[in-house]
Amino acid sequence: QVQLQESGPGLVLPSQTLSLTCTVSGGSITTGYYSWNWIRQSTGKGLEWMGAIHYDGTPYYSPSLKSRTSIFRDTSRNQFSLTITSVTPDDTALYYCALKTKDGTAERDYRDARSYGIWGQGTQVTVSS
Repeated sequence: QVQLQESGPGLVLPSQTLSLTCTVSGGSITTGYYSWNWIRQSTGKGLEWMGAIHYDGTPYYSPSLKSRTSIFRDTSRNQFSLTITSVTPDDTALYYCALKTKDGTAERDYRDARSYGIWGQGTQVTVSS
């Protein structure tokens, strides 16, 4: 069974770069045709899809975050990572990595929480000085 585990710093200073890693076990991130995603949830807000990296290494970003976000992978470690530059307190959230298990390639499919069958437990990130 595929399992996901997020890791990263709990606290980041404003204007710095946030880096998170998702370690995958029980399956390969190169297996077609899955996509591996980053999703976050801020206090009082709904889930926000941030972006994905497909099984072939192609990234796909939310338009609203594309300018500050990068998603890449390390196939030797079976991990994929997220970086966000120039963070602000608005980036404070619980960050999840998740495997999209339902079909659909439209952006709305990625934004639908029902598309994801496997989630990590989440890691809290606070942006504060």
